[in-house]
Amino acid sequence: MTDYLVNATHLKKSFGANQAVDDISLQVKAGEIYGLVGSDGAGKTTTMRLLVGALRPDAGEITVCGYDVLKQVDNVRAQVGYLSQRFSLYEDLTVLENIRFFAEVRGLSQKEWLPRSMEILEFVGLGNFKDRRAGQLSGGMKQKLGLASALVTRPRLLLLDEPTTGVDPVTRQDFWQLVIKLVSAPALSGVEAQAPQRPSTADFAKSASSSAQDGVSVIISTPYMDEASRCHRVGFMKLGRIIAEDTPSNLRARLAERVLELRGDPINTLRHIAHHDGDVEDVAAFGDKLHLRVKEGRARAVIERLTGVIAAEGATLLELRLVPPTLEDVFIALSER
Repeated sequence: MTDYLVNATHLKKSFGANQAVDDISLQVKAGEIYGLVGSDGAGKTTTMRLLVGALRPDAGEITVCGYDVLKQVDNVRAQVGYLSQRFSLYEDLTVLENIRFFAEVRGLSQKEWLPRSMEILEFVGLGNFKDRRAGQLSGGMKQKLGLASALVTRPRLLLLDEPTTGVDPVTRQDFWQLVIKLVSAPALSGVEAQAPQRPSTADFAKSASSSAQDGVSVIISTPYMDEASRCHRVGFMKLGRIIAEDTPSNLRARLAERVLELRGDPINTLRHIAHHDGDVEDVAAFGDKLHLRVKEGRARAVIERLTGVIAAEGATLLELRLVPPTLEDVFIALSER
């Protein structure tokens, strides 16, 4: 018997001539935060909708929590909490009324949903806003309400489709702390609302161990590489395919000793010089710096050569050094292939 909470094989879905999902296979274990990472149009949302049974695949098989999505979709949805990209709750209802609606649609009695709802609202930080209309909430608070509504039925799997798109960095941080805490204590039993703190490596290990026993998983789609680094495993998507899948650390290791950071002035001259070096495969802007991806084993030679060329061209070199690769460096390299 498999220990996968989600097991999808060879999924395909097209809309006319557009192949939105092209032969995707995806396995997610209990206790994992799995990130589907890619730019707009990569196929992340369509994959999510296939997993929850909102769309029927043209080909492939999906089981979620042991149920066949194609044959037992009602059983699957009873085990899944889903937060879509756009705010899809009722703006004229209050925070608590929205949660009540989704709880009673799923068949929960007031005796069940009311204490559960109050516990969840405290958990997501909306306990003091239960009587506020949803339309009067900020963007970040709306996302927290969406998460609370998805949690009311005690799902074993959470599908979060780009939940932090369009919200400010602080709200993104707070939302991720909720996700991490949720995986650590999925039953929400005795969980108290706390000020979010930045997670450590130990926090992630504790989260994975605890949630593996409780059987809760999170699949989250995002275009942000900093969010991808918070996941236990990541699947990079492009044009409907998963082009790479591994832990963030293993993905970054693919470009070990191959990324240089270049800083100086004028930046366009530095970019031109780097582009014309035979050992430089790619040049990408990272704020006021450039990241150079070089051929394997050629980092030191490139540093020595570019230092001389930049001086000869009359440009100013402030810094040229080997740096650890980011997930964005890896995604750019994989996308070019």
